[in-house]
This record gives sequence, C-alpha cells and structure tokens, in this order.
Amino acid sequence: MTLAAAAAIAAAAAVSVFAAAFALYAVLAPFLTPAGAAAVVAAVFALVVALTGLIVASRAEAASARARHAAPPHVDGLTERLVDMVKDRPLLSIGAALAAGVFALKNPTFTASVASAFMASRRASSPPPPR
Repeated sequence: MTLAAAAAIAAAAAVSVFAAAFALYAVLAPFLTPAGAAAVVAAVFALVVALTGLIVASRAEAASARARHAAPPHVDGLTERLVDMVKDRPLLSIGAALAAGVFALKNPTFTASVASAFMASRRASSPPPPR
C-alpha cells in the first residue's frame, strides 16, 4: 500500500512538473523565438534541479555528521575492530590489503609458515569430535 502511494505521489509530481514546463513555455513563446523559450524553460528547470540537489545533499551531510558524532558502539574483539576500521578508512584498508598481498607474493615461504601456524593453532583450539 505504501509503495502504491509513493508511486502515485511521484506520478503526480512528474505530471505537475511537465505541466509547469508547458505553461512556462506558453508564456515565453510570444516574447521569444520557440528555441529561446525552450532554452529558458530548460534553464529554469535545471536551476530547480540544482537547488533541490543542494538542499538534499546538505540534509544528507547534516544527518551524516550527526551519525558520526553519536557515541561509538562497544567493540569487543579484534575482528569487530578490523571491520570498524575498514568502514571508517576504506582507502587505508585497501592499501594495507594490497601491501599484504605484495608481501605475501614476495615471501611465499613466510606466507606458508604463517598459514600452517594459523591452521595448527585452530586444530589445537578446536574441541575433539564427539563419539
């Protein structure tokens, strides 16, 4: 039901904008050439779209600033801290991942020893299978 109401409102807004454009063209056509009237209509509606975009962007920025200044959630483990760091600094995270990948490619024996140590610690910490 809500989606249908939103679609109806959007359709009504589109028809209103279209009608306003025709009305503005009809007012300007006697004073200007048809191409000039069309250019003025295009410029007016481009200005309306630009102003609407600026208003929406400033509201989104204000909401984003409020969200950034909210109390940070409690972080328990290393994994959650890493996920939060990736969310906060995505470019730094991409750079760190690329550096780790280059390091792993340059030092395959070290990478293999780290992987085997990690797998050994997982096997040692996991409980034995039930019988």
